[in-house]
Amino acid sequence: MEWHDSAIVLGVRRHGESAAILEVLSENHGRHLGLVRGGRSKTLRSFLQTGNSLRVRWRARLSEHLGTFTVDPDTSRAAALIENPMALAGVRAVAALASAALPEREPHAPLYHGLAYWLDTIEDDEIWPALLVRWELALINELGFGLDFSSCAATGSTDDLIYVSPRSGRAVSREAGAVYKDKMLPLPDFLLSSQNAHPTLDDILNGFRLTEYFIERHLLAPHQVPLPEARQHFLGLLRRRSEAAKQ
Repeated sequence: MEWHDSAIVLGVRRHGESAAILEVLSENHGRHLGLVRGGRSKTLRSFLQTGNSLRVRWRARLSEHLGTFTVDPDTSRAAALIENPMALAGVRAVAALASAALPEREPHAPLYHGLAYWLDTIEDDEIWPALLVRWELALINELGFGLDFSSCAATGSTDDLIYVSPRSGRAVSREAGAVYKDKMLPLPDFLLSSQNAHPTLDDILNGFRLTEYFIERHLLAPHQVPLPEARQHFLGLLRRRSEAAKQ
């Protein structure tokens, strides 16, 4: 069996003396693993880096086998990430989350394209954190647990939506949610409209709080998978940046 595809590196781990196990999110074949012979060599290590885009060929005798990858570089982002610790932490967080949440070998082209687009914005600190929140929402939706922010779950109103019900995943207006506000999740305004292109760091953190709840509840907990440490590390950096900005 053999296929060719575009892919984004999610992770690499050593295998034996010179080989490596490569994990990618591919456009048409989903999250996929394969052996890269010579993957520990200096040449291959330079572009088998998390967040880089590749052209890959996967081959195996049977479909259920691990198989082998032959790889060619497409887009390298390592240089830009080395100079931006926050962005590097964000890339590691999204890669770890994709690895933990996505079923292996199940195609999810919208998530691949969304991730590729997000990675192309990684040098713009004013844009990529909010886009990462949107990608996590897309992840929840793609795996069948979409949230509904179109109208208030209690009244049907489309005005003043500031909460999300943790039970239904639907938006709730300020008035309808007032009694239960301590139990509600915050709904930052930038998730209601693309016109709010520059949300505050607090807005973005509230967005991640929202996605984290539903990712843990629907995508990870049923499989007894913890939230990746890389994502928690990234959010810790983001919180510290938010606190520093207020001083």
